[in-house]
Amino acid sequence: MSAPSLRAELFRRKPVAAMVDETGAEAPDGGALARRIGPAQLMSFGIGATIGTGIFFVLSSAVPEAGPAVVVSFVLAAVTAGFTALCYAELASTIPVAGSSYSYAYATLGEVVAYVVGWCLVLEYAVSSAAVAVGWSEYLDELLDDTIGVRIPDALSAAPGAGGVVNLPAIVLVTLCALLLIRGASESARANAVMVVIKVLVLLFFSAIAFSAFTSDNYAPFAPLGVAGISAAASSIFFSFIGLDAVSTAGEEVRNPRRTLPVAIIGALLVVTTVYLLVAFSAVGAQPAAEFEGQEAGLAVILEDVTGSRWPAIVLAAGAVVSIFSVTLVTMYGQTRILFAMSRDGMIPSLFSRVDPRTLTPVRGTVAVALFVGVLAGFVPLDFLIDLTSMGTLVAFTVVSIGVVVLRRTQPDLPRGFRVPGYPVVPVLSVAFCLYLVYGLPGTTWALFGIWLAIAAVVYVTYARTHSTLRTPR
Repeated sequence: MSAPSLRAELFRRKPVAAMVDETGAEAPDGGALARRIGPAQLMSFGIGATIGTGIFFVLSSAVPEAGPAVVVSFVLAAVTAGFTALCYAELASTIPVAGSSYSYAYATLGEVVAYVVGWCLVLEYAVSSAAVAVGWSEYLDELLDDTIGVRIPDALSAAPGAGGVVNLPAIVLVTLCALLLIRGASESARANAVMVVIKVLVLLFFSAIAFSAFTSDNYAPFAPLGVAGISAAASSIFFSFIGLDAVSTAGEEVRNPRRTLPVAIIGALLVVTTVYLLVAFSAVGAQPAAEFEGQEAGLAVILEDVTGSRWPAIVLAAGAVVSIFSVTLVTMYGQTRILFAMSRDGMIPSLFSRVDPRTLTPVRGTVAVALFVGVLAGFVPLDFLIDLTSMGTLVAFTVVSIGVVVLRRTQPDLPRGFRVPGYPVVPVLSVAFCLYLVYGLPGTTWALFGIWLAIAAVVYVTYARTHSTLRTPR
């Protein structure tokens, strides 16, 4: 038998049936990972990975770009996320396995595309985890100052490029999340569900107080930098919607995945969008746009200015500390499951797919992720992290939307627990909106992303292509 051509190798696809069989997706307790997560816990995963990812601190960078029109930026990001959520819901119900966009790309567009998406997801989750850990450090510092009058020295609470030496609180947070993830997915899901309730209540509390000081004067001029500013802010804000992808990474640990995954993805999006718009609209109405730039722990500062009292700011800061903990927990969880799927396919070393027989979690992979995220959180400034997360997220979302169209055409008879309404218009709109937001990202982000993809290409050629489990038929 002659060797397959290079093109055949690059674009070989992993059959959906094989994915489902090897993971036990049709069995209630099948697969290497334990199927213990229910619908409510999974929806809270999506909310937990999304609310807090940016809303507690992204306004300080988004408002200077868009002005009061940042509320339009949130709507633009939410509409894009909404189209993509419908695409995710269909693929998640059709291919209910770990790996999210990586697995969907492997089944629809071929190995090399899946590998690129996998690397985008690694970037997306690692950088997102690090970014929110940096934001957590800011709110922890604010909380300590408001309660006991102590601030963490700049040298120990900021990255070298942000005026410090190391962001120690961010590293501590990553370590705590790793320890909880090692204990088990269901334990992590329960802890996250409690933190989600706290964060939603805290943000509603913020909105109620901010609306009491609302003035329409703060909305003029509405869009000082025009459409370009709105687009740039929407591109940065989009990293706040990473939770949609995080839901689908749990495909192998969810009970009745074909039904549970679509419900959790769409439900999480509706809750998240409502809360984001309430917070953004009330925050801009309570504080002039010019005051957002460079503001640390901004929502807590707004509450203190509005009420003239410290206790609302303390409540907000404490809620943010809890809230951002849950975001880091879920995004780190998502990254370990992406790496688990890639490792099982031979794309990266087997270290990441080894499951501990007692906890039924990839312990070694979790430790490796914690080390990588800890370095980013401790030594890289926040601004670089936010835009890189948006880039990785948008690329993955684009591939998912294309994957829906490809799978409908190539395998129309596959069982689907959910179908995208308005097909094929919705997937096409999803791709168009994602590409529009990608275009709005700064040149430095494109350059860093290009370097990341160059590294991915080297690893694929030297390792993944020859170690792929599809290279030698079983």
